[in-house]
Amino acid sequence: MQNKPFLSLLAVICAWILGAIVATLLPEQKADAEPAVGIAQPKSSEKSEPTKDWPMWGGTSLRNNVPVATGIPTDWNIGRFDRKTGEWDSSKAENIQWVAKLGSQSYGNPVVASGKVFVGTNNSSGLLPRYPSDVDLGVLVCYDEKTGEFLWQHSSEKLPTGRVHDWPLQGICCAPYVEGNRLWFVTSRGEVRCLDVEGFYDAENDGPYVDEKVTDKHEADVIWVFNMMEKLGVSQHNMCSCSIAALGDILFVNTSNGVDESHIVLPSPDAPSFIAMNKNTGEVLWTNGSPAENILHGQWSSPTVAELGGVPQVLFAGGDGWVYSFKADGGKDGKPELLWKFDGNPKESKWVIGGRGTRNNIIATPVVYDGNVYVAVGQDPEHGEGEGHLWCIDPNKRGDVSPQLAMKVEGSTRVPLPHRRIQAVNPEDGEVAVDNPNSAVIWHYGGEDFDGDGRISFEETMHRSIGTVAIKDDILYISDFSGLFHCLNAKTGKRYWTYDMLAAAWGSPLIVDGHVYIGDEDGDVCVFKLSSDPDDAEPINEVSMGNSVYSTPIVANGVLFIANKTHLFAIKAGDE
Repeated sequence: MQNKPFLSLLAVICAWILGAIVATLLPEQKADAEPAVGIAQPKSSEKSEPTKDWPMWGGTSLRNNVPVATGIPTDWNIGRFDRKTGEWDSSKAENIQWVAKLGSQSYGNPVVASGKVFVGTNNSSGLLPRYPSDVDLGVLVCYDEKTGEFLWQHSSEKLPTGRVHDWPLQGICCAPYVEGNRLWFVTSRGEVRCLDVEGFYDAENDGPYVDEKVTDKHEADVIWVFNMMEKLGVSQHNMCSCSIAALGDILFVNTSNGVDESHIVLPSPDAPSFIAMNKNTGEVLWTNGSPAENILHGQWSSPTVAELGGVPQVLFAGGDGWVYSFKADGGKDGKPELLWKFDGNPKESKWVIGGRGTRNNIIATPVVYDGNVYVAVGQDPEHGEGEGHLWCIDPNKRGDVSPQLAMKVEGSTRVPLPHRRIQAVNPEDGEVAVDNPNSAVIWHYGGEDFDGDGRISFEETMHRSIGTVAIKDDILYISDFSGLFHCLNAKTGKRYWTYDMLAAAWGSPLIVDGHVYIGDEDGDVCVFKLSSDPDDAEPINEVSMGNSVYSTPIVANGVLFIANKTHLFAIKAGDE
């Protein structure tokens, strides 16, 4: 949720668009000016200072999961859990600082800030008296960073429309964004919410919301709420999930607008897919619906913000398989400035319901490294394995910067074709894909006969992925949904090695302290040496987390945090 864990099915709900437009604009930024406040800068070498908080998905708005820390364990033992009581037996645990109980399905990546840890899950633990464990909720839980003590919980009751918009037991599938004493996140109900990080522990109600049912300090303190379904006419597919990015006073959000239960009809094709909001008030600054009627399935990616070529850009991955870059400011007259767009699918690829085709949407979050953009295409994990693509894109070009353009051959001329949902180019109808002279492709990794044996093998193929890349010292790592872990040269796309984890990976890699960590669906975390040498293509360790790891490992303040389906672990050398 940088990672989409949902199943497939849906129905529809429509409301009329209500846009509260604010004229608040960020000043334009010249190439030689100081960076805009809050914007992360793309650098090839990471800062030497140790990373403290990890306040958003990816740590910074560049989304590259490469914190700076030393002494991070490469071996640990989570101990045991009693099958009947669920109690933790720590007698054989090693390097475990604390364990916190989550729900039964946890897909939200941990975030650490202001002395607290925040993670999305469901309500199977029943942490609040008024919501016992048999009440299905989307839950954002807050724990004490040092002890793992439960502090407070935000509870999102399920939508009455059911699984079409809010799939049972999936919980909160995104990571929040935290700044100071404020937290912003997207609920499973299609809302953007701002919370007080301190909850009611400061003995203050910081928002206008008074709920008589809230009687203890373990409830969340809500500052403001913006309902995208009601105000913007959005109809999410199965789940609303986006890990918010921000620049200054502006929040950037993917609305998750998608298809209905037929998997064919878009109930709200005119609803926006991408929005910018005032973080203090929740007012909408601009909206954009670029994917429109071309949304393939759902939209669960998260935005990325970086200064690229002297211009602050916000990158959105659309449900049509395109990446869209807008100027990261308050827009003009309620609209953003589109800088460039990029089609992540071959023009002849075809969308077939149930994952049987070759055309993909994008669930992964774009990553910025050394001034370039990296993104992989994929589908809902329930759609199974399939052909994938990983792209390195130059963000300094403008307009349509796709690898190819779709054309119709009419006599001796070629006429550009409009953007189409199912298949951009059908050769049987006299349509062709031609190389784009304005292409921004730096390199592409899909499938290649690396060993020269005349065929492209399973391990020589990039499959569908819902994970992001992680890059350090020009070495790139990415997992795919066929269980392969790929190591490439970030500058050239040259493949160094692949490792078959023998299990699907839903999350993304972590690079820290000279090692690389990646979890899988079987519940194992593989630890590799940070190296491009094929001799290092085997993990130095493989640690069982007890059950599936759908999230991404992170590090904050020298502690490794890993969430499996049911528990969150704080891992630190020497702690038991």
